[in-house]
Order: sequence, then C-alpha cells, then structure tokens
Amino acid sequence: MIDLPLGTHRLGVRIETRVTPRASRNAIDGVREGRLVIKVTSPPVDHAANAAVIDLLADALHVPRRSLTIVAGEQSRLKSLAVAALSEAEIRRRLSAILGQP
Repeated sequence: MIDLPLGTHRLGVRIETRVTPRASRNAIDGVREGRLVIKVTSPPVDHAANAAVIDLLADALHVPRRSLTIVAGEQSRLKSLAVAALSEAEIRRRLSAILGQP
C-alpha cells in the first residue's frame, strides 16, 4: 500500500502534492517527502497547470473533476487538494494500483 500521509479537510480527504509544470509528460510519479509527485505538460500560466493536475488526478482516481478542489497552493508547486467522494483507504488503494505497489 502506498505510504502517503493523507489528512482531512472539510471538503474531503486532503492530499499533499508537489507539481512539476512543463514536464515532458503527464504522470503521477510516486511519493517523495510525504507528497504525491505529479508532472504535467502544461505551463504555470493562467491556471493551466492547476487544471491539468485536477484532470490527471480525476482520471487516475476515477472520479469527476468536480470531486477535486485545490485548497492550498494555487500559485505554488506545493499544493493541497481535497478529494470528495472517496475514503482514505480507497484513495490509497487506487494510487497504489497506479504506482504498481501492492
């Protein structure tokens, strides 16, 4: 199971991330220093990278985009997102499957 600290937020389960904009591909690239590492090809201009992060995580977790909200760090590489509609255990299970961890 993935070793990612998850928290609570009034909107759902809180996930701490580190985003790399202008990457060569969109990908969830593991966990480092307690944060989910996300790479997106979009630049950090006009919230394009934020939209790409939400799209990528929504697809990865199989939830609608409206279930994800950036709750901190909109203009930073270090972002906190809240995921509604899934439990901590289910988020861990789905991210573990993506990252190839049992």
